[in-house]
Amino acid sequence: MATIDPAVVDGARVRYEAACAAGLNLDMTRGKPSPEQLARSHGLLRAVDREDDPAADGTDCRNYGGDPRGLPEMRAIFAEILEVDPELVFVGGNASLQWMHDLVVQAMLVGVPGGDPWGGPRRSTPVKFLCPCPGYDRHFSVLERFGIEMLLIAMGDDGPDVEEVARLAGEDPNVKGMFCVPRYSNPTGVTYSDDVVEAIAAMKTAAPDFRVIWDDAYALHAFEGEPDPLANLYDRCAAHGHEDRALLVTSFSKVTFGGAGLAAVAASPRNGDWIRSFRSIQTIGPNKLNQLAHARFFDGSLSAVRDHMKGHADLIRPKFETVLRVLDDRLGGLDVASWSRPRGGYFVSLDTESGCARAVVEMAGNAGVKLTPAGATFPYGLDPQDRNIRIAPTLPALAEIETATGLLADCIVLVSAGA
Repeated sequence: MATIDPAVVDGARVRYEAACAAGLNLDMTRGKPSPEQLARSHGLLRAVDREDDPAADGTDCRNYGGDPRGLPEMRAIFAEILEVDPELVFVGGNASLQWMHDLVVQAMLVGVPGGDPWGGPRRSTPVKFLCPCPGYDRHFSVLERFGIEMLLIAMGDDGPDVEEVARLAGEDPNVKGMFCVPRYSNPTGVTYSDDVVEAIAAMKTAAPDFRVIWDDAYALHAFEGEPDPLANLYDRCAAHGHEDRALLVTSFSKVTFGGAGLAAVAASPRNGDWIRSFRSIQTIGPNKLNQLAHARFFDGSLSAVRDHMKGHADLIRPKFETVLRVLDDRLGGLDVASWSRPRGGYFVSLDTESGCARAVVEMAGNAGVKLTPAGATFPYGLDPQDRNIRIAPTLPALAEIETATGLLADCIVLVSAGA
């Protein structure tokens, strides 16, 4: 229990009681684009202006057929984002999560190139995955769904603890993979350093079929200027003879429409043949009209995508600045919490004192401010220290963010003081 000036505690209590009486209904649970952001992409709905418009390679996008990897013009844009050859890219529907789910399911059922199925009746020990924490809750949900044991890896200022990653992956052949959000990581906002990327690419693994699912979801999501540079995992893996290790994923779900964007995966030729083998059974082909609309909306150019993202940044930046200003004003110097100062992405990661996060989230919810459940940023929803809270400020209006963050700060003061 922290020692806090009684006047500070009293002020927090008065504001909290007023908030409870006000009947607030504010939601900061998930990283969703705001209506203003979504409105910037309405031109997509008019981007294909003729019913029979073909793609660059002549494909009739209304029909079956075409390259199962997607339209060449969109594969080229995603290849530039992921810094790979377009021949290695597959473009699908709106959800990168669906790509990642499918990669895990297919690995469990039939195995990846160079290995046997990860699941099945012959396996006597569970498959294990390395999970940098705090991390993305939906990654953890995929792994939990299929009974994959999750091993916590601590996150630092430059990425996960690669010594622990190398030790666990090098000792245990049941450790089959690792989920990473390497740029503006969810929720900490960390971008992996060159040394961390190199260590992940170079390390020896006991499992010959070890895979890194590299979820570069925020590759374009800087608040100001150019996005943080990120070392090329695919090239680094190939340089060490581990070309098949990297499975690179990204999406436009927070670039255009959250429910109708595009997502892509890039993989080695062997992994690409494997992906093609299950995609050709799953679907006759992706939504080529949506791909064509995106290609026309952005004139087939990554520079147009980057310009579009600068407009998003202008809408998002003030919201993050407000969160940080309120936290600094209300909690600065009290030694009851610490928080990240991200340069991009969609979240602020806040750590309370140990044992306080669940109580803080519950208290805020009772006053009408919904936050991501405490523990969600850890496997199985269990934060060992009960301290991490993910703040998602993109969806609400600016005034709502100020109110919600102020209430959160007051709850931290009251819980920390035992008031």
